[in-house]
Formats: sequence, structure tokens, C-alpha cells
Amino acid sequence: MGAIILWSRTASLFLLCCWTATAAAGLFDDEEARKAILDLRQRVDAVRLVAEQGSGRARELGDENAALRRSLLELQSQIETLRAETATLRGMNEQLARDLAELQRKQKDITQGVNDRLRQFEPVKVSLDGREFMADPAEKRDFEAALAIFRKGDFAAAQPAFLDFLRRHVQSGYTLAALFWLGNAQYATRDYKEAMINFRALVARDPDHLRSPEAVLSIANCQVELKDTRAARKTLEDLIKAYPQSEAAVAAKDRLTRLK
Repeated sequence: MGAIILWSRTASLFLLCCWTATAAAGLFDDEEARKAILDLRQRVDAVRLVAEQGSGRARELGDENAALRRSLLELQSQIETLRAETATLRGMNEQLARDLAELQRKQKDITQGVNDRLRQFEPVKVSLDGREFMADPAEKRDFEAALAIFRKGDFAAAQPAFLDFLRRHVQSGYTLAALFWLGNAQYATRDYKEAMINFRALVARDPDHLRSPEAVLSIANCQVELKDTRAARKTLEDLIKAYPQSEAAVAAKDRLTRLK
């Protein structure tokens, strides 16, 4: 549109120049008229050239503007694509973070479960009858189960429970305690001979054990029940000499007085 307007102005100027040249022909001679006409033509040509150059520059600017618009559209499209990809990646990252958190939670649960199962097999420190020792959870469970039967007063059932414990846990720290309670269960069921065997086994293995004075006293009681008074008196006298400060020794003195 600008080029058309410029060309119209150029044409108008050209007509004006021609009219002026015709009018001037009557005033000046031919030579001067020709010079004036040539000068006007040169000016018109210059104006036309400028107009054409302006039109070409306008077209160039229009092309550049269109190219810029296309570039802007392409850039906008690329930006939208990048935004979509960024949103997708953000969503993937969030999902990965959730998956990782869930995996870590499951791993923690599995580790905790494994540790709990391992602890079931790890030795634990036990304090019993003034002694401390390490015991496997299985032997601790078995001993406590047999002792629970004894404490319920089921002495007949307690005997096989303690015997089974001694058979399966030969080197256990519970062994002396198991012999003591086994002997008591046998005494309660009047199996005096077997009871004496287990009491004597306890004393022979560890004379300084906390239960040894009681075991010796129980041996004397078994002998009394078997009507072996002489052996009972000898056992009680030995108890008083071996463990003079024990409660069992006090009971032994009282028993000797009654046996006389």
C-alpha cells in the first residue's frame, strides 16, 4: 500500500513537471527548455528510483516481518513442547520418588523382619540361681516351659519335660537347675531313688552352686522316706560341715534333732 501511494505521488510530480516544462517553453529558448526538461526527467527518474527502492525495502521488511513471525511461532511451539516435556518429567520424578519411598519402606520392613527372626536364634544373657550365662532362645524357652509345668503342680508331666530338656541341651547353662527341679518332681511323685541320682549329679558337677545345699538336704529327705536313717543322718552331718552358713544347714540341724 505504501509503495502504491509513493508511486502515485511520483506520477503526480512527473505530470506537474511536464506542465511546468511546457509552460516554460514559451518563456525560454529551445536549448534552455531542453535542459530544463532533461533536468526534470533526471529528477523524476531519481524520484522513481527512490520510490522503487522504497517499495523493495518495504517488501524486504514485510518478508523479514513474516519470517520473524514464523520464527516466533516456531519458538512458541518449542516452548510449549518443552513445557509439556517438563511437566511429564516432573510427573515421572514424583512417581519415582513415591516408588523409591515405598521401596525403602518395604526394605525397612523386610530388614526388620529378618532382624526379628535372627534375634530368635541369637543367644541371650540369662541370670539364674546367682549365675549368669548365655543361652539360646530355644533352650530358654524349653526350660521355662518345663518349669511352668512343675509350678502348676503337674509333677508327673514335669519329669519328661526336664528329661527331654537335658537330652537336647547337654551343655546348657540351665542343666544344674534342670537337675534340681527334676529331682524335686521325682521326689513329689515318690520316685526317691531317681530323685537322689539327680540331686547327687547336681552336687557332683558344681558343689558351690546355689542349689547344692538344698540338693544335699533333699537327698537326706529321700533317705528318710526310704527308711535309711543311718544314711540320712550321715548326709545331714555332711551338709552342716560343707555348708554351715546355709539355710539348708539350719534345716539339717533341726532334722538331726528329730531323727535321734
